[in-house]
Amino acid sequence: MTILDKITAYKQKEVEAKKETIPTRLLEKFPLFSKETKSLAEALRISTTGIIAEHKRRSPSKSVINDKVLLHEVVSGYEKAGATGISVLTDSNFFGGSLDDLLLARKTVSVPIIRKEFIVDPYQIYEAKAHGTDAILLIAACLSAEELKQFSHLAKSLKLDVLLEVHNREELEKSLLPNVDIIGINNRNLKNFKVNIDISKKLSVEIPKEFVKISESGISDIETIKDLKTYGFEGFLIGENFMKAENPGEAAKQFINGLF
Repeated sequence: MTILDKITAYKQKEVEAKKETIPTRLLEKFPLFSKETKSLAEALRISTTGIIAEHKRRSPSKSVINDKVLLHEVVSGYEKAGATGISVLTDSNFFGGSLDDLLLARKTVSVPIIRKEFIVDPYQIYEAKAHGTDAILLIAACLSAEELKQFSHLAKSLKLDVLLEVHNREELEKSLLPNVDIIGINNRNLKNFKVNIDISKKLSVEIPKEFVKISESGISDIETIKDLKTYGFEGFLIGENFMKAENPGEAAKQFINGLF
């Protein structure tokens, strides 16, 4: 069983338990459920940096990355640094995040926020909306073509942008859907967590221009960004490179300033 298999199996059990505690009808009554959203895709199209800075305490591949800094200091630092959007990991069991992190991030910053989560059930999309996110992540590797179609349709009906993450051509082929806004190429194989930037380059030519194209994982230097931009990438999701610093916001500021 791969790491991804373990995560999705755990997530399915977790979601079923949540449904019994807070059903969807109650999520729809949360104050933030009716909040107007901001388009992450549109923000990336007009951005001069395209940086989506991520808050991530730990991961299955690296264990603890940084659990000392306060979330509101991290995300406010990212916004001040010039990040186009902010990604917040909400998985608790494997990444040390929570939905409270999402609420606090929403209270702290005004830039678009994406809920980084392993979504396996429509319930989690309602949950994301109820906690103030602007966009959700769908991972092609753990969803069927029909699920991708249904989940992306639901997200758009709730005015949420959809970032659909792929790792190979097979995943990409089932992900080019009308309700998808952003195609993200993950340079980290979620089955073995190995990183290869060339994956972004190889798949970039397969993505139609109507989708915003972003590269995720393993991006740690400015030259990589400049190189990927020549392949048409408009966004770059960076988490570990910032989070491993004592002051992630300052690390993001120095990185972003170096792009100009």
